[in-house]
Amino acid sequence: LTLESLDISPSIAFLLFIFTIITYCLILLFHSTLLVTIAAKRNLHEPMYILLFNLSLCDLMGATGFYPQLLCSILSQRREISYPACALQGILLHLYGTGSLLFLTVMAYDRYIAICMPLRYHSLMTRDTLVKLICMVWSLSFSIIAILFVLTLSKEICRTNIVDVYCNNPSLMKLSCEDMRAVNYYGLFTIALVQGSSILIVSLTYIKILITCLSTKQGNTTSKAIQTCGTHLVVFLSFEINSFLLLISHRFESVSPHLRRACGVSVVIFSPILNPLIYGLKTREIRQTIFKFLQRKI
Repeated sequence: LTLESLDISPSIAFLLFIFTIITYCLILLFHSTLLVTIAAKRNLHEPMYILLFNLSLCDLMGATGFYPQLLCSILSQRREISYPACALQGILLHLYGTGSLLFLTVMAYDRYIAICMPLRYHSLMTRDTLVKLICMVWSLSFSIIAILFVLTLSKEICRTNIVDVYCNNPSLMKLSCEDMRAVNYYGLFTIALVQGSSILIVSLTYIKILITCLSTKQGNTTSKAIQTCGTHLVVFLSFEINSFLLLISHRFESVSPHLRRACGVSVVIFSPILNPLIYGLKTREIRQTIFKFLQRKI
């Protein structure tokens, strides 16, 4: 198979390789720091941080699905990728997208309970409940993506050009000359289910949180709630906007290939590198823990 959009001029190949490897190393560094910090500190073994731990794993999955293949292509000056490698890359990237969106939705629900029902928080968000929610997100993500790719990969291919910078389900569908309506309908159904339910749940929880904050007369409580939710909302909106633009670019053939390429790359660049920075810098407990650790080492 040929990654058609991965046409890199030799004059910029070296600079692109340096930029790509630095970006990937930064993603690994930021997420490793976040994961180790949450795992090592008992005071961070709370539902919000454990959910953030799983969100970070999703980001690492997406980055690992994209960057190593890109680095290999730049180094070898070749755009070819094997069919199994292409399928694996597509599966990892779709798992990253679905898992991230579902974990962000569960995190919004966690904030809703913490702010709107603070006295019942520990009785509702027990360890068992948290484990069930995490298992539900991972199992639902794997199930949705497994069915999607079983349907896609079961079709015979008659083309070899991947129209995107990386492999994903829409580009794999375009390789086949068979009837892909069943795959297309299933894809639309999962998009409506995952993105529709996520937007609905997050919108309802934030409306309820806003009403609770406005009705609460304690300034410190309101300020802390706004700061905590603001961090989550920034991450959710940035991911949702990128995902929506990518979806639109694939569904409409009239969209410029350059715009489609930019939308595709933005999803796997911005979220994985910005999420740990946003949560690390804006969440006081994580920020203080990292600073204390660095001070001891220095």
